[in-house]
Amino acid sequence: MRTLGRLHLITDTRPGRDTLAVVAAALRAGFDVVQVRPEDHVTDREAYDLTVRILAMCRELDRICLVNDRLHVALAAGADGGHVGADDLPVAAARRILGPGAILGATARDPETARRAVADGASYLGVGPAFTTTTKSGLPDAIGAAGVRAVAEAVAVPVVAIGGVTATRARELYSAGAHAVAVVGAVSGAADPYTAAKEFLQ
Repeated sequence: MRTLGRLHLITDTRPGRDTLAVVAAALRAGFDVVQVRPEDHVTDREAYDLTVRILAMCRELDRICLVNDRLHVALAAGADGGHVGADDLPVAAARRILGPGAILGATARDPETARRAVADGASYLGVGPAFTTTTKSGLPDAIGAAGVRAVAEAVAVPVVAIGGVTATRARELYSAGAHAVAVVGAVSGAADPYTAAKEFLQ
């Protein structure tokens, strides 16, 4: 299994976003993982076409490409793996679908859920929301850096902090034990995504 990078870009496919341009900018700046997260209005065909294009960009730079939720799209496109949230398929079922060699992320907010996800086959954990975010609706309350630390101390797999992550907050999350941070709005919503992504490298 490939080593998981420390800067993850999660795609923003909401109307008005130039997803491919943002991905290209983040990869050029040095982000090493892209997670394709299609919004509910995106069809499977559209999700597949987007994943194939992003995967090609990742392959050119030897970066990792994952797909959120739609594991059949991940398999069909040949992505490196996928990620399942609390309302998606159970982690054990997702592992059976993707196979033993794929990267599989799972969402966790507390140590107990985190340990169970790892036992069921998760390669890494997406932990959050670390801070309040407007990128995704219906999320629970933010857990802060302390919540991220609690999960990181409970498991041996990489913890990826997500939710309201900015370049300034990334430093705090790394200090709390996060292996990586996952970024959406701080890059996709920036006037200059490349410059915004570069700030995370620093």
